[in-house]
Amino acid sequence: MTGTDLGRLDEVARWIEIDPDPETAAELAGLLDRDPVMAAELFEGRIAFGTAGLRSALGPGPRRMNRLVVRQTTEGLMRWLPTGARVVIGYDARHKSAEFARDAALVVAAAGGFAELLNEPTPTPVLAYAVLDRSMDAGIMITASHNPATDNGYKLYLDDGIQLVSPADAEIASLIDEVAREQEVGPGALDLEADWSARITVLDDTPQRRHREAAIGVLMTDRTRVPRNVSVVYTALHGVGGQHLLSCFEEAGFQAPTPVVEQFEPDPDFPTAAFPNPEEDGALDLAFARADELDPSPDLILANDPDADRLAVAVQTDRNGDGVATWQRLTGDQVGALLLDHILSHRLPSGAERRSVVASSIVSSQLINAMAAAADARGEGRVSSERTLTGFKWVARPIVDQPEATYLFGYEEALGYCIGDAVRDKDGISAALVMAELAAECRAQGTTVAERLEDIAARFGLYATDQVTFSFVGMAVDAAEELKTRAMGIRPDELAGMAVQRIEDLSLGATLPPTPGLIIELAGRARVLIRPSGTEPKLKVYLEVVETTDGGVDIDLARQRAQHKLALLAESVRAHIDR
Repeated sequence: MTGTDLGRLDEVARWIEIDPDPETAAELAGLLDRDPVMAAELFEGRIAFGTAGLRSALGPGPRRMNRLVVRQTTEGLMRWLPTGARVVIGYDARHKSAEFARDAALVVAAAGGFAELLNEPTPTPVLAYAVLDRSMDAGIMITASHNPATDNGYKLYLDDGIQLVSPADAEIASLIDEVAREQEVGPGALDLEADWSARITVLDDTPQRRHREAAIGVLMTDRTRVPRNVSVVYTALHGVGGQHLLSCFEEAGFQAPTPVVEQFEPDPDFPTAAFPNPEEDGALDLAFARADELDPSPDLILANDPDADRLAVAVQTDRNGDGVATWQRLTGDQVGALLLDHILSHRLPSGAERRSVVASSIVSSQLINAMAAAADARGEGRVSSERTLTGFKWVARPIVDQPEATYLFGYEEALGYCIGDAVRDKDGISAALVMAELAAECRAQGTTVAERLEDIAARFGLYATDQVTFSFVGMAVDAAEELKTRAMGIRPDELAGMAVQRIEDLSLGATLPPTPGLIIELAGRARVLIRPSGTEPKLKVYLEVVETTDGGVDIDLARQRAQHKLALLAESVRAHIDR
């Protein structure tokens, strides 16, 4: 064992001594006895603020999510915030979430601040809304979103209601390290054994009620003009969105959705969805089965992820042209286009003097740019489109960076949508309401959501997207780094027979803040974007091709051509990277 390993063993012993959770302390002590080298490896670094805050597997040590990490993180935050800061804290229904939230509240109070703790497991958008609505200095949400049951996380919002970005993230991280170093050699700065209850308030259901009002407030049309007559099957994927969404639908005047009963109540083990991400194959199978049981067939299937900040949508389509409709889960880009089309149709006053802005992450489809440009060119209002880094801490940032503009809509392809600026993060509840409104409008007009999507393709061209994913799970660290380096270093002249027109290395920060990634622009508006995931051990490659639909081109034929091009493009990219 090296000297570095022996030094880390001292850290392990100290961690066991100060860990407030007997369960993780015992787990680490047992590991230290069985395999001291592995115990020392748990102390190689610390989890850091990524695309969506801290997120890791539950377990002992600074690289895992546990009560001591939550306490140290919150103490570092309080050293950064002004004296007497007010912090609102929410949590989902995952393992340890309630304990982590209580620990965060205790540290806020012990550090001289005032903590407001939501009263029950709650959707992330409720917490994000409460930061602004209650004029807080910060907000903490304990959640790992759609990660497996073994994980948990810590999302941090500042007083503008948006997740933190540089330089605040680095400044707070430095203070967290400072806290950890102090605790390695002494008792630490805070007395966490005292009674701090006078500085901790457990709220009633006001934040949930206020968020419901705000979510309903983003609806575009009056129910007397467009009846909210729509049939929906809904799954909460064992998360915390279920009852909150049903209450929103009822208060907004919609027909009550039919829930997928097996997945409606919160369950931290996610028994029917090992990876509770509605993007994953199989995640909506129970929803499809429930929809097929209904007669008449529902208009929509809607799904939230476990913390209800994302929304998945499925519609019935006859893709084979045989008269037999089947359920098709829409991509995040398709849902984004539908929502933006609806918003531009109802929320953009003609000749508006105030500029409007729509935003999307760089990995999302370029269709949103074309839609905004077309609205601007038609004189339906001054509209600009902003491309941002991945993550809603960037997608929502035009709200504060461009206060002279009206923020209409932001989205990213991973099923995240922000409608208006009341919730400055993705909100799967308000997005579900607007999607239901869109479906109700289609029904009133004698059409369907699938047909609305075809109409968008006819007007703007068929934008088709796909992904190629390289997983690092089970891969040695050196091999994973080699794959990343090779991917970022490709400089092809052509891909799938399409000439390369421009390559942008995102790490250079020419047009956006520096971030690992590569954009390869191809002939015919096709595009490849390569980047490491900020939340998962993966390298993701985002593909997009565009087929023109001018002159009455058949949409199905255009779709077939696009899918063929995507397949060739995926094969070509793999040949360059996976060798």
